[in-house]
Amino acid sequence: MRCPFCGVNDDKVIDSREVDAGGSIRRRRQCKKCGKRFTTYEHVEQTTRLMVIKRSGDRVPYDREKVLDGLQKACYKRPVSAEQLAAVVDAIDEDLFRLGVKEVESVDIGKRCIERLKRLDHVAFLRFASVYMRIENVDDLLEEMQDFRENAPPPVPPDQGNLF
Repeated sequence: MRCPFCGVNDDKVIDSREVDAGGSIRRRRQCKKCGKRFTTYEHVEQTTRLMVIKRSGDRVPYDREKVLDGLQKACYKRPVSAEQLAAVVDAIDEDLFRLGVKEVESVDIGKRCIERLKRLDHVAFLRFASVYMRIENVDDLLEEMQDFRENAPPPVPPDQGNLF
């Protein structure tokens, strides 16, 4: 594995553990040259390629990096860690591949992102929803905020661990 800091392909694994109920392996590595530490994840490659049906009707291969990028933009300058976002994307991936279908609509992926952001960070949820739902004016945004205020689940405190 190439070091993201110095680019040298010489590291040692410090710690390995299963994540996502055995669906992935998280490895902490340390570069032998610069000594910096970094994390890598190993996932099982999906044998069937999932296609996403865009709103325009175009079909494109599913790309978890696009989902992560959208979530990162919504969580910009918010108290949401990279690990939390990675866990959200992992959960969405698992949900989608568990469906066992070859095609999924982008709207379904957006709904899954919104549901998880509601529990993670309210501001990030509204940012994501404003783009996803194509909110074009302040009145629509205020209406969505009011609806969210009435039906919002409380956010999970960052120091609270997972139950399962």
